[in-house]
Order: sequence, then structure tokens, then C-alpha cells
Amino acid sequence: MLPATVPSLIVPSPLPFGPVVRLARLTAVALTAAALLIGCTTDGGVGSLFSSGPERELSFDGPADDALLGADDVADLVIEVTASSSDPDEPPAIDDLRLHLDGEDRTDEAEVTDTTLTWRPGDLEEGERHLAVVSAPDAGGDDEGTDDDAGEPEAPELLHEWRVTVDTTPPEVELTSPDGVIVGDDPVTVAGVTEPDVVVRIGDAEVTADEDGAFSHELDAVGDDGLELTATDPAGNTTTLEHAVAHVPSRVESDEVRAVHVSFHGWLSLREPILEMIDAGEINAVQLDIKDEAGEIGYDSEVPIAEEIGASLGLWDLEEAVAELHALDVPVIGRIVAFADPALVNWAWGNDERDWVIQDADGGPYTGRYDGFSNFAHEDVIAYNIDVAEEAARAGVDHILWDYLRRPDGSLENMVFPGLEGTPEEGVVEFTRRADERLAPYGIEHGASLYGIAADRPTQIGQDVPALAEHLDYVAPMIYPSHWGPGEYGVEDPNRQPYDIISATLEVWQETVEGTRARIVPWLEDTRFRAWDREHQIREQIRATYDAGIDEWLMWDPHVDYTRSAYDPR
Repeated sequence: MLPATVPSLIVPSPLPFGPVVRLARLTAVALTAAALLIGCTTDGGVGSLFSSGPERELSFDGPADDALLGADDVADLVIEVTASSSDPDEPPAIDDLRLHLDGEDRTDEAEVTDTTLTWRPGDLEEGERHLAVVSAPDAGGDDEGTDDDAGEPEAPELLHEWRVTVDTTPPEVELTSPDGVIVGDDPVTVAGVTEPDVVVRIGDAEVTADEDGAFSHELDAVGDDGLELTATDPAGNTTTLEHAVAHVPSRVESDEVRAVHVSFHGWLSLREPILEMIDAGEINAVQLDIKDEAGEIGYDSEVPIAEEIGASLGLWDLEEAVAELHALDVPVIGRIVAFADPALVNWAWGNDERDWVIQDADGGPYTGRYDGFSNFAHEDVIAYNIDVAEEAARAGVDHILWDYLRRPDGSLENMVFPGLEGTPEEGVVEFTRRADERLAPYGIEHGASLYGIAADRPTQIGQDVPALAEHLDYVAPMIYPSHWGPGEYGVEDPNRQPYDIISATLEVWQETVEGTRARIVPWLEDTRFRAWDREHQIREQIRATYDAGIDEWLMWDPHVDYTRSAYDPR
């Protein structure tokens, strides 16, 4: 006679997530036929499917078989086995169920109630993983039953399994375009490299990386906030990349610069001779003052501190000046006098911001032979100078060239630097590092005018040349022959021996910056000071520079009055 109840068969769920897989019932007709044909036994045949007790039905919740699981999927993953009984008065037993991960029993990590077994792994190793629910026949003792006849452990019975691939690593993304700065109003190509089949969202657009991981998309414009890209791999892992961009109206790049200094008023009244030097090929760049030794700014600056202290002169329009030189394919080198700043010092002292000022031992503003030196260790002084530099960069200036990037010369015993941690040299280097970091999105050259003696006497004015050279594209030593005393670097009369003193100092400087980021672009002089044969002095300085293997220079004259006969076209 057939038993009253029939065990259910187990079928895996084809659904992606959350399906309840219930055991299919064999119809009474089919079972009756099977029983009539085969008969019922108790020794492992068909008869072993039947029992005299209540029927237990199991359901399985989990991922779809062969699913690809990303980080979010793994974090949310729940494996749940639920048991129900055909007799509501007799609850089903689940103490014979075991949960295996790659063949290892992980049941002790699961939450078990009378009728459910729930496992939340929270994390899975990457790769192919096998999850299985098994039944140990002799659960009353060991996890695995035994065969009384053979004395060998019986293998657990597989009730349900999932085979999945785990990938929780976000895709790597490298942006190759735009490279920092966006010039003009032209469309912008956003391009980069990631992993194959990754979907990259750029603004409102989505592009899929090709088999090499490359992607590209053209945008009509990019806002001042920069770019944000989201890359999503097939497993759903995401990487968000924020890319700062800077906008400039125009840009001119040059591998070598040969430039003359031009002051605020020089640009107003002496522009034509400068333009003639450009046209003749005697110079190929212009050093234009942005902020000078008085702490004044030649154009109408919108930097708040500059407006507050009345430093903006508004003599000319910076963007117009840059555009005029760029139209001639000439890069603009914007000179910013950093810490010798009477305008800022006088305002700060009068407005009870005295920590902005380098002080003397008596607590007054340090002057020495200056009209006031601002404190390079103060956050507001740092921010002010870098804000001015960034404003110039936005106007299209191609280089920022710092000057007076130092402490005042004189005895340190007579100077107080409020808030300075470490030495003056370290404080100046830290300013340079921060300036370089802030200006990096503009893709501009970044240099500093340094004392000629700083190469081998760094503590005399607070300029550690090798350390500064790690944060600069070039250093510009001021090695004017007229400024050296007799016997410097073995040169008896530097002013009368311009070739010798330039050669000797450049040799020292080249050794000092060797192995650093910076190259050398020396400051030479075309001045009236101690000029016994001005044209000869200029030619000899330039010749010595070229003979040292340096094809770049900056020429200084505070009056913007240059000896054109001394400059040969190149």
C-alpha cells in the first residue's frame, strides 16, 4: 500500500535574486504508476523517497546561478533556506541542513531558527565561488552520517547550489584628455582608459569602453567646477573620478624663453620698442609685472585682499595685454613680488593684523633696508599671493615667476616670524609647494627669481635652492655682474669680467639643481648701473650663458630701456 504523503523533488531557481524555489510535487497518478511498476522498498530504492511522517518542503532564496556579483551585491547577499511541513502541528526539522562555501562548512555563521537558516556573508573572496545547501543524513551525531554496513562516512546530500563569480574591485580610470587646462571656447574631448566594457558616464552622456578599455566623448563645454566621471564595470562596481580643469582665453607654449622685464608703466609707455624686439626676433617672450616691489598690482585685480588694501592700480587690462602678446605667438611671464610688500604690510599693521608682518625683536615691523616684509608663514599672506597668481593664470599668463621669495637679508636674531614652524628656508619651500599645487591645473610654467648667492649660501636669505627646485619648473638666479664683489667665485673684477662671472656662477648653479625638477633660466642685466660698455657687457653675459649649454635668459632693466644692438635674432 502506498504511503499517504510523498516527498517533493528539488529544482534550482532560474530567477536572478529572491525567488523562492519550492519542491515540485509528483502527482498521485504518477506515483501510483511508479509504485505499481517498481514497488516500494526500504533499502535505498524508490521506496526511500517516502516516509510515514509529515512531508517537509524546503525553499531556497539566493542569487541566480552563474551570477556576477559586485561589491554591492556581495554586501547585500542573503542565502535563506526555509522549511515547511504538511502537518501544521508538527514543525519540520532543519538541524540536518548544512551550508557550504567552496566545500567548507559555514553553518556556524548562519542565523538558525526553528524553520529557517539565514546566512549573510557580508564579504566573499574574488573569483568563482560555490555555495551549497546539503543535508547530513545522521545529523544527531556527526555532521556526516555513516553507513552501518560499510562503516564509511556517507557523503552529504546536495539539496541546492549556486555557482557565482565575485568581482568587487572598482575599475581603474585614467583620464588622458583634457590635460589640465581648457583653452578658449572650443569643444572639449574627454578621453581616457579604463577596463573593457566599463560604462563611463560623463555629464548626461554614457559611453562604453572598447576591448582595449579606451573611451572618448566630446563635450560642448566644461564648467568651472571641472569634470566628474563615473565608471561602472559589468559587476556594478563604480569609480568616481573628479578632474579639476582650468579655463584660459589663450595660451602660447615655448621650449625656450628669452625675455626682457617690463614694468607696469613700461607696458604703458614703452610697449612699441618691446614689440619691435619681438618682431626682429631679438626676444621671444615678455616678462610682465603682475605685483611689484611696492606691493601694487598693475591691472584691476578682483582678489579681495588686493581690493581691501587698495593695491590694484588698474593701469591696463591684463587679459588684453596677454591677448596682444599671444597674437604675436609670444608667451607672457607674470612676475609676482611675493613677500616684499609695503602695501600689504602697512595695511596689516594698521588694521591689527600684525602677525601678517615679519617683526623685529622689539615687536615692531621689520624694515631693515626695506619698506616692509610680509610673513610667508601666515595663511592669509600665503593665500593672497597664490590668489593673485591664479588670477593671472586665468587671464592666460603662461608662466608665474616669483620674486622676493625669501626672508629679508640681515641677522635672524633681529627677526620674528609669527607662526613659523621650522626654519625660514623650510617656510619658503612650503609656500612654493602649495603655490605649485594650486597652479598645477593651469598647466603653466612655474619659476622663481633667486639670489645668486643662494646656491651655496641658502641660510643668508632663506632660499634652499635644491628643495625649492623640487617644486619649480625653473630657477632664475640673479647673477648680475655689477652686483658681485671682487674675488667672488675666483673672478677678480666681476663687473669688468662679465663672461667669467656668469660662467662661474652658472657652473655652481648647474651642480646645485642637478637631479631636481628645475632647469636654469638666468637673470642677466642690461642696466645703466656700473655700465662701462653696455653692449659688450650684455653680449658677454649672453655668450657665457649659451656656452654653459643654456639657451634661455631673462634680461633686467628697471627702466625698460634695452640696448637693442646687443641682441642678435635667433
